[in-house]
Amino acid sequence: MTTDWEAWHAAYDDPGSGLSRRLRIIQGLIGEWLDRTAPNDVRVVSACAGDGRDLLGVLRNRGDSSRVTATLLEYDERNVARARSAAAEFPAIAVRQVDAGQGASYAGAIPADLVLMVGVFGNISDDDIRTTIEALPGMCNPGALVIWTRHRGAPDFTPTIREWFAANDFTEESFHAPDDLEIGVGSHRFTGTPPHQHPTQHLFTFTH
Repeated sequence: MTTDWEAWHAAYDDPGSGLSRRLRIIQGLIGEWLDRTAPNDVRVVSACAGDGRDLLGVLRNRGDSSRVTATLLEYDERNVARARSAAAEFPAIAVRQVDAGQGASYAGAIPADLVLMVGVFGNISDDDIRTTIEALPGMCNPGALVIWTRHRGAPDFTPTIREWFAANDFTEESFHAPDDLEIGVGSHRFTGTPPHQHPTQHLFTFTH
């Protein structure tokens, strides 16, 4: 069964839902990162961005949004339309209707200072998670932050994901795992040397 990704977003309408609570954690991390990087110009790329509410919701409440250049990658045409409407007030934010699972989709949007892999790792195979993490250094500027999510339903795969980040020159800055929810939200800072080439290969395929 194929997920209706527009309908999936309806859970955000309930402020007490796990999805809404996850969103607040992610937006908090984005806000903290923007505070740390101010007043520098920064570049953001968001994979499988949905309607873009994680980043756009933060920028809408900040006076320094003009220093942010961002590219949102989303495949579902309805979410793309909503994201473009929401991003209309931000001239430096582009929304592409592309498959974020293809490295070529990131051309011109990377390297970035913030990479959002939100809602990705819970919907792809374990092998594809590893492939994507191994490709992330090629998407990052030195010191870039990656924010990612993955459910912690049994068997909890987040410990392995965190190990793979460490093996690819990322240092964990935070990992949020509320006791009453199965969500996991991590943030990892790239501490290695970016490769000379950006990823162009197939990264992942959604399984839902």
